[in-house]
Amino acid sequence: MIRLRSLRNKLLAVIALVMLPAVLVSIGTIVVYDLHMYEQTITDDMTTQAELLGHMSAPALSFDDRRLAFENLALLRLRPQVNAGAIYDAKGRLFARYAAYNELAGVPAAAGPEGFRIEHGKLQLFKRIEDNGELLGTVYLRANYEVLARFLDYVLIGFVAGLLALFCAWLVSRRLNDVITRPILSIAHVAREVMATGDMAHRAPRLGQDEVADLADTFNRMLAEIEVRKRELESSNREIARESEQRHEAQHEVMRLNEELERRVHERTMQLETANRELGLAMEEAKSANQAKSAFLSSMSHELRTPLNAILGFAQILTSDRLPSTLVQKKEFANHILKSGRHLLTLINEILDLAKIESGAVALSMEPVALPEVLQECDAMMAPLAAGRGIRLLFPQRCAFNVQADRTRLKQILLNLLSNAIKYNREGGAVVIDCSVPAPGLQRVTVQDTGMGLKPEQVRMLFQPFNRLGQEAGAEEGSGIGLVVTKRLVELMGGTIGVSSSPGVGSMFWIELASTEPVPAPRAPAALPPAAGSAAPRDSITLLYVEDNPANLKLVQEIIRYRPGLRLLSAPDGQLGLEMARAHLPDLILLDINLPGMNGFEVLRQLRAEPATAHIPVIALTANAMPRDVERGIAAGFFRYLIKPINIDEFTAAVNGTTARLRSDAPAPAAAASPTGERRPAQTAPLPPDRKEER
Repeated sequence: MIRLRSLRNKLLAVIALVMLPAVLVSIGTIVVYDLHMYEQTITDDMTTQAELLGHMSAPALSFDDRRLAFENLALLRLRPQVNAGAIYDAKGRLFARYAAYNELAGVPAAAGPEGFRIEHGKLQLFKRIEDNGELLGTVYLRANYEVLARFLDYVLIGFVAGLLALFCAWLVSRRLNDVITRPILSIAHVAREVMATGDMAHRAPRLGQDEVADLADTFNRMLAEIEVRKRELESSNREIARESEQRHEAQHEVMRLNEELERRVHERTMQLETANRELGLAMEEAKSANQAKSAFLSSMSHELRTPLNAILGFAQILTSDRLPSTLVQKKEFANHILKSGRHLLTLINEILDLAKIESGAVALSMEPVALPEVLQECDAMMAPLAAGRGIRLLFPQRCAFNVQADRTRLKQILLNLLSNAIKYNREGGAVVIDCSVPAPGLQRVTVQDTGMGLKPEQVRMLFQPFNRLGQEAGAEEGSGIGLVVTKRLVELMGGTIGVSSSPGVGSMFWIELASTEPVPAPRAPAALPPAAGSAAPRDSITLLYVEDNPANLKLVQEIIRYRPGLRLLSAPDGQLGLEMARAHLPDLILLDINLPGMNGFEVLRQLRAEPATAHIPVIALTANAMPRDVERGIAAGFFRYLIKPINIDEFTAAVNGTTARLRSDAPAPAAAASPTGERRPAQTAPLPPDRKEER
């Protein structure tokens, strides 16, 4: 029995199942057509023979000449397929008969109704003999009807043809199997080695340029991130163990000194006791901190392993011989692996974000921020998510205030609160956003939902890392550190955050920040007349992409391929990119930073130094995602700054915004983009990307 549990055998079965029905349908069509033609031919031949015999025997019937009738019937011996015949008079009585071999007994004694009939594998025909409308008699013919024999011959031919088709399918599948299965098997092999040895240094080879190759890249990046975090955690644990040992040694030394001091001077006893109490408190604090660190690491290990379990689990199913799956299931499993990989990358970014906040490495750009503009942007971003669950978003009509905050981080805070309010809301519920002034110089923004609400014990644990408000694991996807990051950001901006909740009714989160002067109502800008002699819209835009990674270049080519108005040029290094920019003068340049030989900053500097290329907008497309990298890129003069992995929507928006200006030749101020695609003034240093944190 053929085993279909391996991917190779499944591909062979698919090819065979496609080819075999086609062969059978073709042979069946030929068989039906041939049998139909055989039946048509034999009936036409029998009819013609009967008419001829009736015409020849009409005089014999008229003159009662049986000898002539027998002679006419004897001519049937020239037709081997006709094995019997007879002539009946006008009253249906047997007049003369003929039979080949021993078929005489099969001739009917009387004439039957005119027409064909099939009995016992024989085709029988009764044909009336008429002369000038007068019935003279009836002709009877019986011939062999070999349809069954012909059908069996065709069945044998079909069986042989089916075997040949299966053999051809097997030959083709042996050539094509490695193209499909080898990349998936290589990823599964690396995953098993990592699971067995715990060594994160293994990497899956990239074979090809398809989705499986992208999966291998994502898997390798995930292993690299986990390896870095593992080394950092091991280093931190060693440092904690060393500090604990030092404290332990210090404790013994203090106790020894205490005994000596008690023997020497009585009046120093109180001082030493005080010192011992303080040391005990310090040890308790260190112990509590160590326990909190252990709990944090345990929770983080669980959160990292959850998406990794999905990745490795579905990968094992795809490569297992004992768990067969269909092609549709394979695509679904691959989508689960990609989704879990992206979730794991998001989780690692959130943990790094929290670590930067805890270490004080976050730089804020405090400035007066207009609340109406920020709320309007949040409304536009969250409306599709709310509409998907039938939840109404109710924003305030009037909120003309400025608050002292970092614009990007304030938007991140509001998006996190809104996403939580939508996620933990009931279907068809509502989210109400309001602004108020709780005290002079303060501005409060509240986000209220109509969800299930929180119990008092849940509220007390609300701002702890990896706390999902009592939700079952897997009920809501997320890291559980979103509100922790939100609280830290609010406090860094000098504000406060609070929550009130009623079980079964809903929850209300609020933040308070220092307010400034009210924002005047914006006036619609006056329409400007079109500039005289403005150029007509352009039909084609030339885009130059300088990238040394073939996979990244292929991804951009696939995105641009569906844009008929864009023409893409590419260069593998900075020097060739400069030469192509001088030769072709593209309308837009996509530039990687880490290029062989000449990096992206040097390429940008030389482009700006030459009058012919100084006006060309250049968009950075790089994996350098740290805040200082973004600030450096914007300061260097990039038109936009996009971060890998590429978000196709943000990439398309950036290209559309630039090409729209080029097509209309309308001037626009240089602007930069944060990693989320938000436009910023060129002189303002952007901060790390907004993230929709979760509870």
